[in-house]
Amino acid sequence: MDKNFRIQTMNHIAERGITLLEERGCTVGENVEDPVGILLRSADLHAYPFGPSLLAIARSGAGTNNIPLEQCCERGVVVFNSPGANAEAVKELILCSLVMSSRDVLGSIDWVKSLKDEGDRIPALVEKGKSAFSGPELMGKTLGVIGLGAIGSLIANIAVKLGMNVIGYDPFLSVDAAWRLSRSVAHAVDVDEIYLKSDYISVNVPYTDTTRHMLGAAAFAKMKPGVRIINESRAEIVDDDAILEAIAAGRVGKYVTDFPNKKLIGAENVIVMPHLGAVTPESEEKSSVMAAHEMYDYLENGNIKNSVNFPDATLERMGVRRLCILHQNVPKMLNSFLDIACSTGLNVENMINKAYAEYAYAMIDLNGELTDAQVEAIRTIPEVIRVRVV
Repeated sequence: MDKNFRIQTMNHIAERGITLLEERGCTVGENVEDPVGILLRSADLHAYPFGPSLLAIARSGAGTNNIPLEQCCERGVVVFNSPGANAEAVKELILCSLVMSSRDVLGSIDWVKSLKDEGDRIPALVEKGKSAFSGPELMGKTLGVIGLGAIGSLIANIAVKLGMNVIGYDPFLSVDAAWRLSRSVAHAVDVDEIYLKSDYISVNVPYTDTTRHMLGAAAFAKMKPGVRIINESRAEIVDDDAILEAIAAGRVGKYVTDFPNKKLIGAENVIVMPHLGAVTPESEEKSSVMAAHEMYDYLENGNIKNSVNFPDATLERMGVRRLCILHQNVPKMLNSFLDIACSTGLNVENMINKAYAEYAYAMIDLNGELTDAQVEAIRTIPEVIRVRVV
């Protein structure tokens, strides 16, 4: 394959990520035609016409609901994201949100602005009126963290340092995430424990079919009266109608979210921000660099790291050629690949085959060159989605 990989960018991508690809010989830009890779942030690809040359999409960010993942699976397009690259930025905004949910900082600022023309009376008016904006301290209160990945573990740890009692819930807690957590973070056996015990709840889970409206009427009914909820994950995880009803009933004291819509803007006890979570220059740079590294390593070496639709698989290169096969996860596929690849006397130097739900990925390092006929024979296996030789 030509190593001058054509990468199309969508949205503004931090320059360092683009430079990384250009330094490796890639052609990168918004107007690149017939791309083998797409590097993007929030551009919606659901109606995008994928060309036959497209091999990979890298999201400079965490969420991938702007990308048609199933279509990508069917066409053999590997989708990457940048988990953890924006974690520090989001952690800081959640910390800010916890304070804003407790004390009416925004209301107090607006009120002080209204005193501009009061002249010498301002100090006395401030002392008289400031109690209207008071609220509880965070120290000693219980924070429930739903989702203990890169962001959730950071906010759990910082809350411990603030003197909060922290309960975390994550049924898919990884070993790496567990090592990152403070020993002071208590582990909830189910999410209901979070609802029952928490004064504050930070939700940090990806948006999927199972997390849609995870915080709905049934969840709010189990929570402590006056609980304060922070949503820096995705809008759809919280049922807007249900939370507005819970606020009106006094069940929820304050809702801080990064996802505006017409129902929430201006609603009482709702603070809405313009999706600021990852909007820092540091976060955008780290995300772009991670996405660029992931895409280039796949295009050049076949390695998959941080994919959301195919299994992660990395392998140290050995031999002369590497055979890369995206395929359906069914029995005897690897045997079929090896029978064809070794039919001319080639030997396997290294290999890996990993599965992810109904899809799988094989990399086979061989000590010589494959013929076009061998590659085509593998490509014509019905369960094979895509074949590359790198």
